[in-house]
Amino acid sequence: MSDFKENIATFARQFVPSHRFIRTHESTLGNIHELQTELNHHSIKVLNWNIAKNNFEKTWFKDFYRILRQHQPDLICFQEVRMGVGLEQIIGFNKFSWAYAPNFIDAHHQTYSGILTAANISPLTKKAIVTKHYEPLVNTPKVSLITEYSLANQQKTLLTINSHLINFVEINKFKIQLQEIELALSTHRGPIIFSGDFNTWNRQRAIILDKAVTKLGLKQVKFATHERKKIKRFLLSPPLDYIFYRGLTEKPASAKVLDEICSSDHKPLLAEFSYVDT
Repeated sequence: MSDFKENIATFARQFVPSHRFIRTHESTLGNIHELQTELNHHSIKVLNWNIAKNNFEKTWFKDFYRILRQHQPDLICFQEVRMGVGLEQIIGFNKFSWAYAPNFIDAHHQTYSGILTAANISPLTKKAIVTKHYEPLVNTPKVSLITEYSLANQQKTLLTINSHLINFVEINKFKIQLQEIELALSTHRGPIIFSGDFNTWNRQRAIILDKAVTKLGLKQVKFATHERKKIKRFLLSPPLDYIFYRGLTEKPASAKVLDEICSSDHKPLLAEFSYVDT
């Protein structure tokens, strides 16, 4: 691992100017609309996707609108989303309420990079959790975004957390980020959806993630074997992308991996849930 980290650092010094990637002081940005006030607890369709900063590309827009037409997600969790510095809107999301948590600014392109959670309704609360440690290549942190939503005719609220876990660091730093997320989720008594790109590219990382979600009482969305094979991996590693949940019922055969989508090196994950207060 030490040789690998040294090679990454050498690459960074040679090819990435130290002033290009700037840590941002912004916590969350967002857009709110009032078209709907509650999620339909009988059907909550979730889309999770690392879009690899391609949301300025025509091919990505074509894929995104196709997904919206065909699958009509209620909740969207994206990682690696670009947003122009100084802009008040992310193109393509004008019909959604969305929250955006940037983790750095690309000074060359004058864009933020971060994670975005969008929904048909406005969040009751939103909070970003920024890692204390930095990735070596760009010397920037990773970020998770917590949002909370009302459910129709229900007293409890849905808590979502959209995460991109830290990479190219000692395993202890990966574990610390998960512990911070655990702490944030531990006090919520209602249903939870926890999704993102977890960078579980080796067995050790996957085991630590499994222990964390088990401790929180979360279940993993179960993809059929032929669907699971389509999820992004690093060589023969465990999958990198997941959707976890608690206090919800997963609708049978709803879990899909959209293999026909090619505008990112990650494939979109879809799942559908229902909620009944007990």
